[in-house]
Amino acid sequence: MPEHDISELEKNIGYEFKDKTLLLEALTHKSFQHENPRSAPHHNERLEFLGDSVLGMVVVDYLFNSRDRYTESMMSKIKSYIVKSKVLSEIAKGISLGNYLRLGKGEEETGGRNKVSILSDAMEALVGAVYIDGGYEKSKSLVLRLFKEKIDAAIKSRDFHDYKSELQEESQMRFGVLPEYRLVKEEGQEHKKVFTVEVFIAGERYGQGRGRSKKEAQTLAAKEALKNLSV
Repeated sequence: MPEHDISELEKNIGYEFKDKTLLLEALTHKSFQHENPRSAPHHNERLEFLGDSVLGMVVVDYLFNSRDRYTESMMSKIKSYIVKSKVLSEIAKGISLGNYLRLGKGEEETGGRNKVSILSDAMEALVGAVYIDGGYEKSKSLVLRLFKEKIDAAIKSRDFHDYKSELQEESQMRFGVLPEYRLVKEEGQEHKKVFTVEVFIAGERYGQGRGRSKKEAQTLAAKEALKNLSV
């Protein structure tokens, strides 16, 4: 990877590494390391493991010190939402992280630079590398610079709520049974389908949801069911 490429990425993330080899390791997928063991003695999985913990700590630190004094349950749900592969990959795309990855030929040919799993892992590895290179405060600054908007938006929209899990707990507590989701309608062309799902508890319908995937429809049905159960 040319040196100017590394500098471009450093500008994108607002952090300049003292040890550039740490950044290279964070960008090295195991497929590249397996094909180039001499030039790339390490891949990014160890940094990814570390970065996952650092990221979680920073998110909880931010929430814990918020004026809103979130409960343990809320902090746990928000953190779980933020560290999901989908969110991590969105942040990674925002800094064009895929452009700088070192991938093996197979991953390169199959679109590895845009794969959610590879991008999310590399994002965590990048956080881990900054932690090793600059310490907790530098990694905290990086995470908040890249993730704060996403955290605040999730809180405002309440996207972090796991409605299906909440409904399952409520259903078991009240009725001693699990909710049942039924697909009642499937509309549209193959690539633009809309699904309608209803959720039943003990044979009684409590909610309905429509979405572009069955999972989204189930989530919205669960959300409506929780609202109806609270009436």
